[in-house]
Amino acid sequence: MPLTMPNLTPVMPEMVMTVMAIVMLMAELVIKRKETIGFLTIIGASAASFTLVGSLGTTFGGMYISDGYSTFFKLIFLVNLILTVLMSSKYLETVKINFGEYYSLILFATLGMMLMASAADIIVLYLGLELMALSTYILAGFIRYDIKSNEAAMKYLLLGAFASAMLLYGTSMIYGLTGTTNLRDIAAYIVKTNLASNPVLMLSMILFAAAFSFKIAAVPFHMWAPDAYEGAPTPITSFMSVGPKAAGFAVLGRVFLTAFGSVRIDWAVIFIPIAILTMAVGNIVALSQTNIKRMLAYSSIAHAGYMLVGIIAGTPDGMASVLNYMFIYAFMNIGAFAIIVMLRTEGFKGEEITDYEGLAKTHPTAAALMLIFMFSLTGIPPMAGFMGKFYLFMSAISAGYTWLVIIAVLFSAISAYFYLRIVMLMYMKEPKETVQLNSSPGLVLVFTVTAAAVLFIGILPSKLLLLARLAISAF
Repeated sequence: MPLTMPNLTPVMPEMVMTVMAIVMLMAELVIKRKETIGFLTIIGASAASFTLVGSLGTTFGGMYISDGYSTFFKLIFLVNLILTVLMSSKYLETVKINFGEYYSLILFATLGMMLMASAADIIVLYLGLELMALSTYILAGFIRYDIKSNEAAMKYLLLGAFASAMLLYGTSMIYGLTGTTNLRDIAAYIVKTNLASNPVLMLSMILFAAAFSFKIAAVPFHMWAPDAYEGAPTPITSFMSVGPKAAGFAVLGRVFLTAFGSVRIDWAVIFIPIAILTMAVGNIVALSQTNIKRMLAYSSIAHAGYMLVGIIAGTPDGMASVLNYMFIYAFMNIGAFAIIVMLRTEGFKGEEITDYEGLAKTHPTAAALMLIFMFSLTGIPPMAGFMGKFYLFMSAISAGYTWLVIIAVLFSAISAYFYLRIVMLMYMKEPKETVQLNSSPGLVLVFTVTAAAVLFIGILPSKLLLLARLAISAF
């Protein structure tokens, strides 16, 4: 039987990323200035983003699909990569971990996320998930001399292995039940044989839900997040708070709305308590945090709960609002972490919330930027975060989940305390000491892009939502 070459157009962005990741790994040996490796990484990610436009299609026997849905998520991954690299170079010098493989690992992690977003088969999904996970485990422990960084990597690795095991166990069950790992074939088999009430199907959906809940840090699978966020290098914390979370939501939407779309009522019952617990734990525990990275970790958990509300809605509008919110979340969260990166100098971490006391008097521009990001994370108009939550909750109301939206709004109101507390400390307290800023041209560019995006999307939100709806239309 003659072998035929598969259509490589749908995997062109991933091919560019693979080549760049390998080249960056080798570049460590010949390029002494690590900033140059960072610059080349940005060039590679930009090249991959240009190839996204013409990459639509399906290949490898239907196992891999490049559609509007995956392209939207890949754009988030690549923006996340570029902004992370821009904020990294000065930080890596300060913390004395300026090694070239750092950039290669970020490229491999992003490649894994891209594979996950385009996976039309559970086998491809698993390969992408492991590539992303193994790279981020190493990045979390990249400050090798710091015990907290080591602890972050170990906890992330051990709990990540647990999540992988659950995904494999769920996969074996669904394969035993349907005889396939292709998402569309699974969906067709469930409808054809009327498996809706099969207990094995329900158990496999529970295992998939648990595995993906770990990736988006949803309760009760969130335990790794606070320690991993606190111990990892701050640019990587920012990277982890956006990339793996977006990848988790990408596969969560793809698997549950495609393969298990006909039994939505059953899996919605699984996700409703997870969403409520995630919003509750994320917002309530964040109130007592004194370390800003741990506070943002719990905040990230709470935001996963809000986005699960859109998944539970199970409608095209609900999924489009999740894409819309994930895009907004990326900019406001990266902006907040970039401020923490800028405060990091030799001998001063700038990670305690009290370190921000009086910042408006010593560095008014930095304080104003932090105010924009905190207002947006809270959901105060006219920031983008408000419009993101508005569309998310409206989609759930349209699907008949008004009571769930009331709970989400109540927990969102609680979040105002810990976000606005930072604003209060910056503007209403006197500085205890003069904090030096560790700025760089890359950080300035990150602030410009993130603050402009938060303000622009907040004022003109319909453009982004239209793109999200277009992305979901081909789902």
